[in-house]
Amino acid sequence: MDHGAAREFVDNWVAAWNAHDLDALLAHFAQHVTFRSPVAAQLIGGDGIIRGKAALRAYWMEGLRRIPDLRFEVLNSYVGVDCLVINYRNQKGGLVNEVLIFDGPLVVEGYGTYLRDDATPAGAAA
Repeated sequence: MDHGAAREFVDNWVAAWNAHDLDALLAHFAQHVTFRSPVAAQLIGGDGIIRGKAALRAYWMEGLRRIPDLRFEVLNSYVGVDCLVINYRNQKGGLVNEVLIFDGPLVVEGYGTYLRDDATPAGAAA
């Protein structure tokens, strides 16, 4: 992934999240995407592994329902070979890194990673 494509992706990603526009956000994800997050385990139960685009939509819809003031501020992004890390601050001030693995232009695997206690979303059991 080149830096220009990464910058465009990050700009679109944060704009979609801040607009709560799941269609725009999910347009960047493959049908067979896998996403892992400790927040997913808290919000929807299970092992925190989301399999497939429909399940990812359901998880994010639940997150937006429980966190209506969700907003991200991108602090930095890091480009690798077929991967991108987005470092951001959420609406609670928590620091988060999202690690995204690409196959061509689409994300096929993602990881939400959190700093210490920043993985507890509003409305979720601690």
